[in-house]
Amino acid sequence: MKQPFRVPTSTATACVPANGAVAEASDDLIHLEPTYRLHLTVYLTLTEVAMHRYVVTFIFLLCLPATLLSAEPIRVFVTVLPQQTFVEQIGGEHVQVEALVNAGSNPHAYEPTPGQMARLAQADLYFRIGLPIEAAWMERIRAVNPTLRVVDLSNGIARRRLEAHDHDHEDQHAHEHEHQTEAEIEPDPHIWMSPLLVIRLTEQIALTLSEWDPAHAADYQARLMQTSAELNALDAEIRAQLDVLQHRRLMVYHPAWGYFADAYGLTQIPIESEGKEPGPRYLAALIKQARRDRVRVILAQPQLSTKAAQQVAREIGGRVAVIDTLSADYIGSLRHLVQVLTAVDSSQLDTGR
Repeated sequence: MKQPFRVPTSTATACVPANGAVAEASDDLIHLEPTYRLHLTVYLTLTEVAMHRYVVTFIFLLCLPATLLSAEPIRVFVTVLPQQTFVEQIGGEHVQVEALVNAGSNPHAYEPTPGQMARLAQADLYFRIGLPIEAAWMERIRAVNPTLRVVDLSNGIARRRLEAHDHDHEDQHAHEHEHQTEAEIEPDPHIWMSPLLVIRLTEQIALTLSEWDPAHAADYQARLMQTSAELNALDAEIRAQLDVLQHRRLMVYHPAWGYFADAYGLTQIPIESEGKEPGPRYLAALIKQARRDRVRVILAQPQLSTKAAQQVAREIGGRVAVIDTLSADYIGSLRHLVQVLTAVDSSQLDTGR
């Protein structure tokens, strides 16, 4: 038999007026005159409901996993914005990501701000990708955060070498690189320019996040599967559009499109080499080569000077297309590049040039 809810005497006294309305009291029940009995019944009912809710809420909170009660995201740093996109795609709401190189900045000349160094001191993970800025700053970054876990996403990926100036037919320029061995030529860090290589990057990101935060490993794996499917579809889309290109040599200011070119059977011809502007002699050779290869567009990046590219474009009657290889909109940037290449190819076929 359900026992009545008992009220302490002090509570009952506080609820009953002091005009002698209490008829009698017993150990089990407090008997009131009808008017006050109704008031006390309502009070007791509301009190019991409130206490029941508090108890249920308390039990619910006790049963929650500790990871949900302390749902602080993993603090992650990366070097450039495309990496930030990849980590956010895999980590979702479980990560808080910041790129070291701000939008519009040149990663070859960037210096972290004091605010960034302060946030790096509190970071959990750093995903590097092989850019020179990482080697220049990593010692100082580790000094402010000795426990920072650093993961190199380029590990296990065969790194191509950055192209030197294309001087197949300009022997007079061969002396610029005749003393460089293969090992001395800088490895190309722009591995994110191939969608299939980005799948490998995201696999390493998912593995690292799962090791750091096992409670959400299933989330990271599910996001990895979705991301891989999107990147495979993007690769198939690009391949279908570029397979029919007639003109397959790209003139570029900075050699940032090498992995893209390798993936889709193209060749990039750089104007700048090892961060150096071409001299007048070599610039004249580039113009000659562009005319020979029927180049009509020169690819450039918004973070770098386009002066030399504009000069070549004027001489050949072409144009400069600015495409951001460091855009956070990774898929949009690659689609923009494909649109430029196919449009130029079509116009050349139409004019017979």
